[in-house]
Amino acid sequence: MKLAIVTDSSAYLNERIKNHRDLFIIPIPVIIDGKPFEEGVDIHEDEFYRLLNQSEEFPTTSQPVLGEVLTMYQDIRAQGYDTILSIHLSEGISGFVRTLHSIKDEIDGLTIVPYDSTITSVPMGYMVEKALELSDQGKGLPEVIAGVDAVRDTTHAYIIVDDLNNLVRGGRLTNGAAIIGGLLKIKPILTFSEGKIVLSEKIRSLKKALQRTEEIIMEHQNSSQKELRLYVIHANNPELAQTEYEKLRGLYPTSVIEIGSFGPVIGTHLGDKAIAIGVAGK
Repeated sequence: MKLAIVTDSSAYLNERIKNHRDLFIIPIPVIIDGKPFEEGVDIHEDEFYRLLNQSEEFPTTSQPVLGEVLTMYQDIRAQGYDTILSIHLSEGISGFVRTLHSIKDEIDGLTIVPYDSTITSVPMGYMVEKALELSDQGKGLPEVIAGVDAVRDTTHAYIIVDDLNNLVRGGRLTNGAAIIGGLLKIKPILTFSEGKIVLSEKIRSLKKALQRTEEIIMEHQNSSQKELRLYVIHANNPELAQTEYEKLRGLYPTSVIEIGSFGPVIGTHLGDKAIAIGVAGK
């Protein structure tokens, strides 16, 4: 078996794996004021958040063009790969991974396995890293998938957004939660449940929301029999992310803690200045 790992541009990939020979990335389109961009190709984070704050219309995202995806898969086959594990953002955010199931048998001699990460960004990037690591060790496809499952099944993320309207207008959160948030001036803590973004807790201020999120992370750590990997993820909010990183570093001096960022696709839904803290099993 020669295994390729495919993911999409919403994954936050660290420098350790960005240029791995077996890694391929499908860019996701972002539309700002009617102009289409491809995440990671012709628009990156700094430019996106600048345009986001200047845009006249609410930005949107769309699924990659299937023809272009098939072309990438065919190119991968031409390079001698016979198997693809295609790891993508949660079906609760995008139907792309579900769409892939409709084309997975289109290319002769190529086994395509669509994989729903049930999340995105840094945690999904770690699943990609784990898949590449196990493949490099010569593990078979079932063992690679089992390793990725082990990360996915122990991953939890908690998000604090500056404005819920982005999620509501994009259809990623119920209107009721947003209306409550607006009336009470709360800073809600959101999380992923079965791949969907849901309201977890209602907190009155950003400071208290961060404190509560830190408590939740500690609860996960205390209930785990193994040390967890921690993430701080931000949407154009590096100062706050660094502050949270330093705080977590003091609490968990031996843990792996990584700072990452939400790119244009997820930034479209979460909006500017969102911050998230997450954990995952190693």
